[in-house]
Amino acid sequence: MNQPEIDNVPSAVRLSPLGWLRKNLFNTWYNSLLTIGCFWIFYQILRSFLSWAFTNAKWAVVQANFRLFLVGRYPISQSWRIWIIFVILAIMVGLSWGAIAHKLPSQLNLWLPWIWVIVFAIIFWLIGGGWGLTLVPTNLWNGLLLTIFTTIISIGLSFPLGVLLALGRQSTLPVVRWFSILYIEIIRGLPLIGILFMAQVMLPLVLPSEIRLDRVLRAIAGLVLFSAAYMAENVRGGLQAVPRGQVEAARSLGFNTLLILLFIVLPQALRAVIPAIVGQFIGLFKDTSLLSLFALVELTGISRSILAQPQFLGRYAEVYLFVGLIYWVFCYSMSLASRRLEKELDVGKT
Repeated sequence: MNQPEIDNVPSAVRLSPLGWLRKNLFNTWYNSLLTIGCFWIFYQILRSFLSWAFTNAKWAVVQANFRLFLVGRYPISQSWRIWIIFVILAIMVGLSWGAIAHKLPSQLNLWLPWIWVIVFAIIFWLIGGGWGLTLVPTNLWNGLLLTIFTTIISIGLSFPLGVLLALGRQSTLPVVRWFSILYIEIIRGLPLIGILFMAQVMLPLVLPSEIRLDRVLRAIAGLVLFSAAYMAENVRGGLQAVPRGQVEAARSLGFNTLLILLFIVLPQALRAVIPAIVGQFIGLFKDTSLLSLFALVELTGISRSILAQPQFLGRYAEVYLFVGLIYWVFCYSMSLASRRLEKELDVGKT
């Protein structure tokens, strides 16, 4: 008696393309009108854009300045360092992904953070020079190179600082708790451009006279201070999702506070807020465009320099479309990696 019911289930799944369209887009008269209206608007926009892109747009501005977009005025003779950095980063991303997907020896997980620290030092050395390499001043670090560099360093520093602030906000020590709350609430109440301005102008005034921070380092300091406050709130949401009973059970087994945090609380808390953390990273990547207001020639800044060339005056659409495409590719890649990571870690499943 149940056999006919079982046979009906797959028949609903095996829809032909025409059947899928009829079921999802043309199942009612108003749904049909809405579908036709949306397709008509999309067709008009796409036709206008393609007509402009293939007939009126002057893409020579992108072709002629492609290197400026990527590395700016970085010396051509030292470009080999950039390629080595890309290879190193590709290897490290592959190793990290393999460790997350449990396709590499588990011992690598313990060493991976320290390997990343060493790799960061090597990358900094390769870009800046010294110790046998030709020095390249930071005013020549331009374009996408500067955008990626400030983003990676800011993420690497703001993440642990945000975790510490989140833990400090939940500390039982009043001084630590109130300092964390005060810092988070003050920073969250200020615009990023104001913090970047204070980092560029005020930071040298509060440091000893013998310490001269580079403009790039001051910009990174502003991004780190700003991002850490938001990261702390994201992590705090994850900390609150960890059941209190697990902490009490760990204490009854003899775990001290540090072990409880490292092996029980933080892994679960960070796993629960991966989407929010990646969203924070994406926002930080796009926020680097504000550095162009402080004479730092990152991707947006180099675009303004290119548009100032007499032969490329008025080519705003081509240049900013290309820059927007670069931002989208990186942001979507981070979003895609986040979804894969959530799938690997079964985020959202209990």
